[in-house]
Amino acid sequence: MPGAAATTMEDSCQALCRSLVTHNTLQQEGTDISQSVLYTSLMGLLLVTEKEKQASVTLGSGQLGICNVGNTCFLNAVLQCLSHTLPLRDYCLSEKYRQEMSSQKDPELMDAFSRVLSDLWAEEGASPVHPGRFFSLFKESVPCFNGYSQQDAQEFLRFLLDRLHSEINRRSPRNPPSADLPESKRQQLRVEERASLMWNRYLEKDDSKIVDLFSGQLRSSLCCSTCGHQSTTFDVFCDLSLPIPKRSVSGGIVALKDCLDLFSQEEDLDSENTPMCDRCGKRTEGTKKLTIQRFPRIIVLHLNRFATSRVSICKSTVSVSFPLRQLDLSCYGAEGTGQVLYNLYAVCNHSGTVNMGHYTAHCREDMGWYCYNDSRVSPVTESQLQSNQAYLLFYEMDSC
Repeated sequence: MPGAAATTMEDSCQALCRSLVTHNTLQQEGTDISQSVLYTSLMGLLLVTEKEKQASVTLGSGQLGICNVGNTCFLNAVLQCLSHTLPLRDYCLSEKYRQEMSSQKDPELMDAFSRVLSDLWAEEGASPVHPGRFFSLFKESVPCFNGYSQQDAQEFLRFLLDRLHSEINRRSPRNPPSADLPESKRQQLRVEERASLMWNRYLEKDDSKIVDLFSGQLRSSLCCSTCGHQSTTFDVFCDLSLPIPKRSVSGGIVALKDCLDLFSQEEDLDSENTPMCDRCGKRTEGTKKLTIQRFPRIIVLHLNRFATSRVSICKSTVSVSFPLRQLDLSCYGAEGTGQVLYNLYAVCNHSGTVNMGHYTAHCREDMGWYCYNDSRVSPVTESQLQSNQAYLLFYEMDSC
C-alpha cells in the first residue's frame, strides 16, 4: 500500500534525523524535526531511492508477438526492432524522459510507445501485445498513415523517431540559439572544427535520448571541376539509405560492403545538379563525396530495395550478405577515423512484391535469434538471417 509505505519512510527518516542530531547534541527541546534541512535532504534521498526501486521491473524474455490490427506488419516489425534496442527499452521503461523533457505537455505518444515495450517485455505467459492505442496516437500525429493501405517500414521508423524526439526534447523552443559565427570566420576553421560547431548548434535545438542513440553526422564534400574550389556541408542523419548494386564488384554475392562503397563513392555532377560555386559564382560541373563525420551509437542501414520510375515502383530482390559481428565502418568515416565496429541485433525484412508484401523482424536474444511474424514468434538460425528480404539492418556500436 503506497500510503503505508510513505508513512514508514517518513517515520524512518525522522528517527534517523533524531539519532543524528542527538548524537551531535544539536537537538533543542520542542524542535519540529520535520522542518529541519537535514530532514528535508534525507527525505529527498529516500524518495529518489524508492522511485528507483519502483522503476526497476522484472523483465521477461521479450519473446512476445504483436497483433496485426489491419495491414500493420510494417509497424509490428519496426516495434520489435526498437524493442530490442536495449538502451532505448531501458530508458522508456524507467520513464526517465519525464524528468528530462522540456515541454509541459503530456508525452502521450512516448507513453503509449513505452507501454508497448513494457507489454512486450512482460513476464512469461502473457499474450500477444495489442498496439491499438499507440497506433491511433501515431496516426493523429502523422495522418498520412491513416487507412489500411500498405506502408513503408523505413518511412514509419523515421516518422516515429521524429515524433518521439519532439515530445521528449530536452531543449525548449523558447531558448534563443547562441550567436552564429560569420561565414568568413567559419570558413577559416578546420573541417573538424566546423563539424563540431555545426553539431553543437544542432544540439542547442534538438537533444533527446533519440538523438543520443540514433543521430549521426554526414559530411558532403563538393569540388568544382572548373576552379578546384572545395566546399563542405554537414547534415544530421538517423539512418543511411544504401543503394543495392545489381552485382558485386568481385563477381560474387553482393555484400553490404558493396552497398556502402556505392553510397560513399565519388559522384560526378553536371552543372544542373551542382550548387553555385562560391569561387566561380556560377553552376559548373563537379564531384560529390559522402563520408560519416560522426558515428551514432545505433546505426540503421536501409537497403534501398524500392526504385521509383515515372510509371511504376519496382523492387530489387538481390541478396545482400552482411556481417553479424564486427562490422567495421572506419573506412567510410572522415580521414583519421580509428576503428569503428558494430554488431547486428535486429533486422526488418520485407517479403513479397511492391503491392503484396509483408514485414517481419529478426531480433537477437540471449539464447539466439528469433523471428517475429506479427503475433507469432519462433527461433531462427544465424544462416536464416541472410536472405534477399533484409530491408533495415540495426547495428549497435561495439564499445557500447
